[in-house]
Amino acid sequence: MNHLLRSHAPISDAGWALIDDEARTRLAAALAARKLVDFSGPHGWQHSATNLGRVTKVGSAPVKGVKGLQRQVLPLVELRADFIVKLDELRDHDRGRQDVDLEKLDEAAHAIAVAENTAVFHGWSGAGITGIAEASPHKGRSLPADPNAYPTGIAMAVELLLQSGIVGPYALVLGGEQYTNVIETTEHGGYPLLDHLRKILDGPVIWAPGMEGGIVASLRGGDFLFESGQDFAIGYDHADAESVHLYLEESLSFVVATPEAAVPLAP
Repeated sequence: MNHLLRSHAPISDAGWALIDDEARTRLAAALAARKLVDFSGPHGWQHSATNLGRVTKVGSAPVKGVKGLQRQVLPLVELRADFIVKLDELRDHDRGRQDVDLEKLDEAAHAIAVAENTAVFHGWSGAGITGIAEASPHKGRSLPADPNAYPTGIAMAVELLLQSGIVGPYALVLGGEQYTNVIETTEHGGYPLLDHLRKILDGPVIWAPGMEGGIVASLRGGDFLFESGQDFAIGYDHADAESVHLYLEESLSFVVATPEAAVPLAP
C-alpha cells in the first residue's frame, strides 16, 4: 500500500482501469509544456528537491580554519486536483455500460494540466519556479493582430534565436485563441497558415491551454529542465453514500537553463 490508498476505494479493477484511461487521455491532449522541455523522472513521491549545482557560503563553521558551503536546491511542488465519481456510474460500468459520466474527472485533468503549463511558461513565484517567458531576455515582442501576418513575426523570432546562437528545430507554442486563429486561417492562394509556420520553424505548432500569447523556442534540448517526482497518479480520499472522492496528483520542479533559447510573444 502507498500514499494513494487506492486499495481502500470501493472501486473495482475495471473501474480503476476506466478512470486511469480517461485521465491519461485528457491529460495527453493538454500537457503542452512537456512537448517543449527536457523531462527527467519520474523519481518517486519521496524525491523532494532538484539539485541546482550551486552553493552559498555558510556564515560560520563549528571549527576555526574550516569553511562551509551549502548546496542550493529547488524544492519540488505538489499539484493536486480533487474530483468525484458517482458510485452508481461505476456500478453501471461494471455491468457493461459504456457512456459513464466522468465530467468531474475531465475538469480536474484539464485544470491540473493548465496549472502545469502555466507554471512552466509563465512561472509560479510561490513555488520558486521561473517560467520560460519571464526568464527570456527577448522581451517586448508581440503576435500580430492579423493571423496572416504571423509568418513574418515568427520568422523574426527565429532569426533572433539564430543571432543568439540558438539552433533549431524550433516550436511555436500558442494559447487557445491564437492557436484557433492559426488553424482557421488560409493564406492567399489557399495555403494553410499552419503548414507555412511549420516550414518556418522546422518543428511543431503546439496548442497550450494556460499559455498567454505565444513562445518560439528551440527544441535542441538542454535549455528547459522539467523534473518529475511523482508523475500524474490518481489517489483515493474518501467515499460517501453516493460518490467516491478522488484526486489527481503530481510533484515537479522546473528550471530554465538557457533563457536565450525562447522568444515570448505577447497576445
